[in-house]
Amino acid sequence: MKRLAESGGERPAVLRLLVACGAVGPLLFMSVFLIAGATRADYSAVRHPVSSLSIGHRGWIQVANFIVTGSLLLAFSAGLRRVLRRHGGWVWGPLLVGLAGIGLIGAGIFVNDPLNSYPPGTPPVPVERTFHGRLHDLFGIPVFLGLPIACLMFSRQFGKWDQRRWAVYSALSGVAMLAAFVLAAMGFGQVPRFGDLAGLFQRLSLAVGFGWIALLAVHVLRDRSRG
Repeated sequence: MKRLAESGGERPAVLRLLVACGAVGPLLFMSVFLIAGATRADYSAVRHPVSSLSIGHRGWIQVANFIVTGSLLLAFSAGLRRVLRRHGGWVWGPLLVGLAGIGLIGAGIFVNDPLNSYPPGTPPVPVERTFHGRLHDLFGIPVFLGLPIACLMFSRQFGKWDQRRWAVYSALSGVAMLAAFVLAAMGFGQVPRFGDLAGLFQRLSLAVGFGWIALLAVHVLRDRSRG
């Protein structure tokens, strides 16, 4: 923590707060959508996407969840960049985390189209896409593709720092998150035998990626040798 306090001449308390946002945001995000999904009538966490929780009279809860979590990830990326700046100005990893935060905010502002027959009575695949639905999918790219790339980039950086466990963990997280996302996309695309598990695969992808962010934040706070 001493090195963290010295990083870039920042005020220790402010820098710690920014980094701590990376631990709080993912836990908040996953807790809210798990509880909301479990208490929503006709909604299946195994089948339906997290974004579908933004639809309906209680949809504002998931909308707020997207925006608040995205803002916390932006704060974390800013703190992470300042911590890493003293190690040669390496910014691409924190930048991708920040873009994921922007993606979450955009996903909250632009509500997705009904998907996989939720809400009840809607088709498995939208017959006609809306402007909001297209933008929602666009903002999902930095989350589901940007975070796996960030994991792989951090894996390389941890390797240079001779932190082999974190290098391996980051690499495995990136591959696992991307693989689960591909399976989820196949399910939402109504590939046979995948549709009924699409929501589960998406949640696995989010759990891996956001779990990595939370542990990374804790690791940065604890690692006295790297700051």
